[in-house]
Amino acid sequence: MEQDQSVASGSAEPGAAAFDLTVANPDAHAYGHNPPAVTGENAVAPDGGAQAADGSAYLSEHAALNGTAGEMANYQSAENGVAATNEMGEPVPEPSYEEAVLSAEEARLWSVVTANSLDFNAWTALIDETEKNAESNILKIRKVYDAFLAEFPLCFGYWKKYADHEGRLDGVNKVIEVYERAVLAVTYSVDIWYNYCQFAISTYDDPDIIRRLFERGLAYVGTDYRSNSLWDEYIKYEESLQAWSHLSVIYTRILEHPILQLDRYFNCLKELASTRGLSEILTAEEASAYGVASENSTQALDGEAHLDDPDKSSKPEAENLAKYVSMREEMYKKAKEYESKIIGFELAIRRPYFHVKPLDNPELENWHNYLDFIEKEEDINKVIKLYERCVIACASYSEFWIRYVQCMEDKGSLELANNALARATHLFVKKQPEIHLFSARFKELNGDVSGARTEFQHLYSELCPGFLEAIVKHSNMEHRLGDKESACSVYEKAIACEREKEQSQLLPTLLIQYSRFLFLAMRDLEKARETVTALHEQLNITKPVLEAVIHLESIFPCEKRIDFLDSLVEKFVTQESSQGEGSSLGDKEEISSIFLEFLDLFGDAKSIKKALTRHTTIFSCKRSILPSKKRRADDAIVSDRDKVAKTGGTPPVTGTDPNAPNPPVWPATSEASGQQWGAAYAPQAAYPAYGTYDYSHQMPQPAAQAAYGAYPPTYPAQGYAQQSYAQPAAMAAAPVPAAAPATVPTAAYPQQPAAAPQPYYGTTYY
Repeated sequence: MEQDQSVASGSAEPGAAAFDLTVANPDAHAYGHNPPAVTGENAVAPDGGAQAADGSAYLSEHAALNGTAGEMANYQSAENGVAATNEMGEPVPEPSYEEAVLSAEEARLWSVVTANSLDFNAWTALIDETEKNAESNILKIRKVYDAFLAEFPLCFGYWKKYADHEGRLDGVNKVIEVYERAVLAVTYSVDIWYNYCQFAISTYDDPDIIRRLFERGLAYVGTDYRSNSLWDEYIKYEESLQAWSHLSVIYTRILEHPILQLDRYFNCLKELASTRGLSEILTAEEASAYGVASENSTQALDGEAHLDDPDKSSKPEAENLAKYVSMREEMYKKAKEYESKIIGFELAIRRPYFHVKPLDNPELENWHNYLDFIEKEEDINKVIKLYERCVIACASYSEFWIRYVQCMEDKGSLELANNALARATHLFVKKQPEIHLFSARFKELNGDVSGARTEFQHLYSELCPGFLEAIVKHSNMEHRLGDKESACSVYEKAIACEREKEQSQLLPTLLIQYSRFLFLAMRDLEKARETVTALHEQLNITKPVLEAVIHLESIFPCEKRIDFLDSLVEKFVTQESSQGEGSSLGDKEEISSIFLEFLDLFGDAKSIKKALTRHTTIFSCKRSILPSKKRRADDAIVSDRDKVAKTGGTPPVTGTDPNAPNPPVWPATSEASGQQWGAAYAPQAAYPAYGTYDYSHQMPQPAAQAAYGAYPPTYPAQGYAQQSYAQPAAMAAAPVPAAAPATVPTAAYPQQPAAAPQPYYGTTYY
């Protein structure tokens, strides 16, 4: 290997030093070696820098992950050749992007991608427009490709196009620079290594340089089931050199792993052994073991010839050949046995590369099943490599990044977990709130409290301004840590920010959450009531907010503020809807009913009369416009009989005036109309449930073309079947008696099961 390095370092070929970054030995006979980036050896990373202690293939600093964040556009490589200098020997600064003149269409497209950096279609249109107008202007091409690949580093085809432009307009050094950035950005891509090796074969004459590059790539992707294209290119190159011993070693290495077309490789090895003979295909070490004179070396490692050994020299050629093939056949059978276990998963992977279009559900499920299988392996390198393949194809899905982080944490590799999490939050799914919520929880769990605070603040201050779930979870974290002042400060700052807005939709809900926190967690009743009082100034109180206010007032262990609640309810039920805005008549009637039930528990006769009169006045006269309350006069007797059947009560006297004013009917609580009580308290009898705040409406929905934002909802909205009170057929066919019917047991009719209690907060992400 020392000889190889000296050849490379002393080569006159430009850019040759770039291939000295490998630590793999192409002549080594340890076929199953894992890349040092995975096994944790003290090695050199693909970019030439120091490797992280955990053996991650990526830079440990989050600011320059995978060569894509921060430094990509300004990438300079001193190792890829000598920088240009002037007559004084001083380096010549490279031209600035600002010198590039843009056409009107280019300027328009640049404004589009600047406003939305994840608009993939706009980016591709910009690249096409730039390539059409740039001709020989490499500055314009570099500007658009650097910016595009900073957002979409997994698009290996665009790295190839970028390298081709550099080769056409600048030279070999810049091509190597582009490819080095590419393999740093998408290290576990077979295609990018394939393109890089093809470039090296067409550029360099020194076989050692080219072999070192092949070994770099195979160290990362050589065990990939679909790595056959890179192996084939390596085989093709060695055949062109007629390096039969190198070729036999390559075939032997392939047979150790379940790789596509494994049968073909085994047959090729047998054909090579039978046509060339052992003397041509064995390395010096193997020839010594078999007692065969190798054309590659006539001496063994100790420098002494073994041709005079009578035992070894007497072995016939056919016996040695059979032994050689037999040993490799055993490797082949073992690989085929393992292939039978994974072939179903591999064939179900229809798109192993990255694309902005979402994957279909069966393919996503297949990835989960494949990961379930591979996580049972003792070899962590297999687990890491499959996860790295997965997060190329599934880069836009937070669930796989979260799973990767948790798996590495469970296996004791916290550095790898942090590396994967940093890539997800800084680049691939950086616009998805759930990954930042998970990141905050993960960092808190591992002692990085300041990092958790940063994630929460980024969420509700920058990514999703006013994101309620992040505010609530941040405050709860501070409370868990014992910092009560900071816990309250999180709410108070958010409330102050919302007060500055002319019409804040979030402020009422935020006040409710803060009041509940003050009462349940801080045990500060007075401040909790004071916070709720601030709602009186709000004009846009919604039904869930008003339900929560009534509930909080019911659990406060003090005198109930009847007049305060009455004013809020009256404002809500009497406000007029304009241009489709505001609450529906059904919501208003339900709030009025909830308040009547509250008064029945805590009010006096006077307050009940006032609320009942308002309820009757507003809703009885409008009952005809409520579909659920429609009632014709000729259905009065049937309707009364149905109600008796449901409740088991006594029917009204026959002949009751159907046109008489109906008494107020308070609607029963259903899953569709009310939220569930929180887990912290039990529901009161006959009181509509609420307490769970749904954060889903705050989750930003990215555009369909967004590359790393097209994250489909994991859990679809659950629908509830409507309760049916239809009588059984036998009962329906019975004639209606003239006299009052006997009481029918309630159990004779199907009952809708009660909804399971839900947690107070929304979906968790950890």
